[in-house]
Amino acid sequence: MNELQQKRPLNDKLQPIHIPWKFNKFNLGREQGLKIIAHLNPARALGLEEGDVHVIRNAGGRASDALRSVIISQQLLGTREIVIVHHTNCGMLTFTEDVIRDKIRTELHQNADHIAFLPFGDLEQSVRDDIRILKDSPLVLDVPITGYVYEVETGKIVQIGENQ
Repeated sequence: MNELQQKRPLNDKLQPIHIPWKFNKFNLGREQGLKIIAHLNPARALGLEEGDVHVIRNAGGRASDALRSVIISQQLLGTREIVIVHHTNCGMLTFTEDVIRDKIRTELHQNADHIAFLPFGDLEQSVRDDIRILKDSPLVLDVPITGYVYEVETGKIVQIGENQ
């Protein structure tokens, strides 16, 4: 067992802290919109030390999109706990598969029907769904998997139970 594995589980370290950024300057869903979470240092925001966490990021924080990286992290880096963090005001709440596909078809004259963009309409349910995807995968080790919603407006992090 290495030093990191001997430490408390990551969930014991998560601390709600306020990030004093002005998120209201972002306007998701419009041309000047930015993915807010990209401006966040996840380790620092969650009260973790550098090296305590291997961060895997993607649009919407979707587990199915991150599965390849999770497997590599577990098999090659020794990751033994998974924490899923989605955030409020996520751009993935602002569209559907049909909307993005139509936009691509209209603006790029391409067919993207083979791509799952994975938008969602319920933030907390998306966290529960992602926990379930990883727990059900035979390629993911049986390790603690928990989920949270980071509230960009307040800086709080709220745990989301699997069966809420």
